[in-house]
Amino acid sequence: MKNPPNDFNSTNAGDSKLTVYGSRAEADNYVFIPAAGGDAFADDAPADHGLSRELGLLDTTMIVAGSMIGSGVFIVSADMARYLGGSGWLMLGWLVTGLITIGGALSYGELAAMMPHAGGQYLFLKESYSPLWGFLFGWTNILVIKTGSIAAVGTAFAKYFGELVPWASPTSWVVQPIVLSDSYAVSLSTQQLTAIVVIAVLTWINMRGVRLAKLVMNSFTFTKTAGLIVLAALGLGMYLFSADAGTGLQNAWARRDTIPIVPDFPWLSSTSAQAGLAGLFVAFCLAQVGSLFAADAWADVSFTAAESKNPRRDIPLAMVGGAGLVVGLYMLTNLAYVLLLPFDRIQNAPDDRVATAALEQVFGGVGAVIMAVMIMISTFGCNNGMILTGARVYYAMARDGLFFRATGKLNAKRVPAIGLAVQGVWSVMLVLPRTRIRDAGGNVMVDPATGVEQFGNLYSALLDYVIFAQLLFYVLTVVGLFVLRAKRPDAVRPYRAWGYPIVPALYVVAAATIMLVMLAYKTQTTWPGLVIVLSGIPAYAIWKWRGRAPTAD
Repeated sequence: MKNPPNDFNSTNAGDSKLTVYGSRAEADNYVFIPAAGGDAFADDAPADHGLSRELGLLDTTMIVAGSMIGSGVFIVSADMARYLGGSGWLMLGWLVTGLITIGGALSYGELAAMMPHAGGQYLFLKESYSPLWGFLFGWTNILVIKTGSIAAVGTAFAKYFGELVPWASPTSWVVQPIVLSDSYAVSLSTQQLTAIVVIAVLTWINMRGVRLAKLVMNSFTFTKTAGLIVLAALGLGMYLFSADAGTGLQNAWARRDTIPIVPDFPWLSSTSAQAGLAGLFVAFCLAQVGSLFAADAWADVSFTAAESKNPRRDIPLAMVGGAGLVVGLYMLTNLAYVLLLPFDRIQNAPDDRVATAALEQVFGGVGAVIMAVMIMISTFGCNNGMILTGARVYYAMARDGLFFRATGKLNAKRVPAIGLAVQGVWSVMLVLPRTRIRDAGGNVMVDPATGVEQFGNLYSALLDYVIFAQLLFYVLTVVGLFVLRAKRPDAVRPYRAWGYPIVPALYVVAAATIMLVMLAYKTQTTWPGLVIVLSGIPAYAIWKWRGRAPTAD
């Protein structure tokens, strides 16, 4: 196929002239754009041409907030409460999560303003270190982080949809479980089918263009934000006007003193008075895993910088503003939990559904229905954000010749439709595999009521593996801020990280400390996470060996 001439001279990609090549059918569907390259720090980059600049500041802020708020805030407080032992520690844990998240956003803002192009964090790592590091980030995203998250959030939607429509059941089979080994099986239940339909619908919406995708994003983000505000208001109202509320505040600074920390290091055992603070510290770090994951995705808007109307200004503002909004909502939501529920009910909420228990405290049985609707709205919007942003990473990789060429093409709606399709198909594939659950004796677990074997989800295990990897990439990216201050002092910096170097350094120290505790205590998930990341090295070598030039078609 003939290469298109490089006739993109406008600094606004939305104003660029587009030349379509190939067959008539191909011309109706795909816009071919020039190869990647050029200065990543310039206002304009060849890989951005053809993408439509549709996103304003409100849109990018809603992408941040909408992608962050999924199902985590409604459930992870139960696990945190079991680690920490008192409502004061629980609130402090969420506050620390908020400070870490906002510190990261303040640091990322400088990088986003310096390199306002498609790919975001992929580009930051590539320019800070080398193309290998950018590739490893993108590889882990397509393999598990983004696609596994899409599968998980889609299944969360289906789970709560099943509470309203019993047809969507985890034990109502379209395809009966097929056992593949002692550890794995595949199946298709009506619940899984619901998750697949949600992923497919949202992928199709995003293929129809950024304008439709942002309409869905904004609508669902406004709705779930309002829902969290109402939940917080209910908690405060009950506390002020009901004598039964507020019991969760009792013994707020109690500690759980029976946590086995690291068996090989007795001095870290919290069962001894001398090591009580060390035990509390480790428990606090481990509790952060859930809350940090619930507050994740704040940096994903940087992937869409080439579609922002004013990326050097709007992307940093959206990251900080959106993250700050969500942190505030999370603090208010957890305050509602401790005002509405005794602390032991937070710790022992059925299936960790703390928010459901809180609404049932106010509305009785109908509270579960209200919360199911809220979580469906929240997860639907969250998945839209992840699907929208994720494909831009693979698009940028393809433009650099580091991923399949087809994912570097735009359709007539000026979005990377093939990249969206690849992401959607792999996310669906991750919905299907199941893990076989076994008891302490190694026996397959069955439902005592039905006698049917119980299965877990493979993506849940994979996500456990990559939480550590995600933190690793965050730390490397913030360290890259220091690297680029030395490496590219000449680069235009419309925004300079607030509190530099203290705030970025504190972020690195805090996140690295949590990672080290995970390495010591959660070896069963952290080390496999590193293996997933490192599996990208041979993949990178293969792409380089095949001599893939940047996409030019």
